Amino acid sequence: QVQLVESGGGLVQAGGSLRLSCAASGRTFSSDITSMGWFRQAPGKERKFVARITGSGRSTYYADSVKGRFTVSRDNAKNTMYLQMNTLKPEDTAVYYCAAVPTSLGWQYWGQGTQVTVSS
Repeated sequence: QVQLVESGGGLVQAGGSLRLSCAASGRTFSSDITSMGWFRQAPGKERKFVARITGSGRSTYYADSVKGRFTVSRDNAKNTMYLQMNTLKPEDTAVYYCAAVPTSLGWQYWGQGTQVTVSS
């Protein structure tokens, strides 16, 4: 099993920044070939894709709603993925989840989530 633990969430004013971290532990998987991603779920809404990064870190993908404001990165030596969130908006308020190992049936591993609240 792989455990994913998110951290870095909190309360921030609109226009502010936060950096989320997702640390992987447990059964070692090849970080350099395993894509990881960020998702978020606002109250009463479905979980949605935010960003994704390939194992090497060379390619990244973003939801249109966060392009230009969020940056996903990873440090494979530390088995950790990051999400730098700038110019935060109240609509970014959600529980943010990290995920690893995408399959045809969905992502195999999920973290427990970290709350991000952006006040107006």
